[in-house]
Amino acid sequence: MKREQFLERCMFLSWVISLIATSGSLFFSEVLKYIPCELCWYQRIFMYPLVILLGVASAKKDYRMSQYGLILSVIGGLISLYHYLIQKVPFLHEMGDACGIVPCNTDYINWFGFITIPFLALIAFILISILQVLIMRHRKEN
Repeated sequence: MKREQFLERCMFLSWVISLIATSGSLFFSEVLKYIPCELCWYQRIFMYPLVILLGVASAKKDYRMSQYGLILSVIGGLISLYHYLIQKVPFLHEMGDACGIVPCNTDYINWFGFITIPFLALIAFILISILQVLIMRHRKEN
């Protein structure tokens, strides 16, 4: 596969992942009427701009934007990890009660005993981060 094709596919896949994650969060809140907790809002703050940033970068083939995508996805991923730990680690679970109107330790979904909304966001942020690093590495080879 040519370098340009690889970069193009990585950026497009990053955009698709951010679009699916954003659509999923909107589905949970607007269709299923799950009220987002405070940490969910912070994760949204870092995911939603990625849809626009990565979409424009993909359309314009501007791979320099990968550094901004990486920054947003790493910060969002750290928030998701913290949120997931509050939900799943017993001694941190109590910290979620003081999160706001909706406690951050609330599990709206708990598929297979470990897949929660913050876990899904974390996976999306990790995948986007990996793709952005790959883009940055392949850009430097030129």
